[in-house]
Amino acid sequence: MTVISVRLNKDEEKILSFLSDYYHEDKSSLFKKSMYELYEDIQDIKFIEDHIENKENPEFLSAEDLLD
Repeated sequence: MTVISVRLNKDEEKILSFLSDYYHEDKSSLFKKSMYELYEDIQDIKFIEDHIENKENPEFLSAEDLLD
């Protein structure tokens, strides 16, 4: 297991403390969750880009079509 030290300024520490209290999570768990969320965002973007690039004639739907 790796141990990482992170330096935070006063504003960042306030935000982290607020989030820790709000979510009832320890600070290290919040960092881990944030890391996974960011990674998931990147994977989603890659999937979307690959899907669009692989289609010869991409078909776009309106918001109304999606909600029907």
